[in-house]
Amino acid sequence: MYEFIQKFHSGWAYLALLVLVVAVVNSFVGMFSKKEFTAKDRKIALFGLIGIHTQLLIGLILYFVSPLGFASFGQMSDKALRLTSLEHPLINIIGVALITIGWSKHKKMVTSESKFKTFSIFYGLGLLLILSRIPWSMWF
Repeated sequence: MYEFIQKFHSGWAYLALLVLVVAVVNSFVGMFSKKEFTAKDRKIALFGLIGIHTQLLIGLILYFVSPLGFASFGQMSDKALRLTSLEHPLINIIGVALITIGWSKHKKMVTSESKFKTFSIFYGLGLLLILSRIPWSMWF
């Protein structure tokens, strides 16, 4: 079961990151081109939110069934174990929280420029945090 969840978590990450990158690029394009915020833009951001929340849920399940997760929490001197048991989950939760805040804040915005700017900032920061703590050596 652990190996299936691990492979699903890794596989879903490709899709979640792709959709999140599309949402961030779309928000920057909308912000710099001064276009109107449409239902399509909202759906792109929503798919990014859903994809990354699904990834977080899978990751939390994996964290508690993995020998590299919660079970190895006391071994912080090992750099690889520290990444998988502390840094990766904590930073990614913060990244997902920023993305969620960006989604919530955009609902209160009135202008298209402010909506695109909110998504650019919060989704962009969340994406950067997530990318900074991916265990690349284990992923490829």
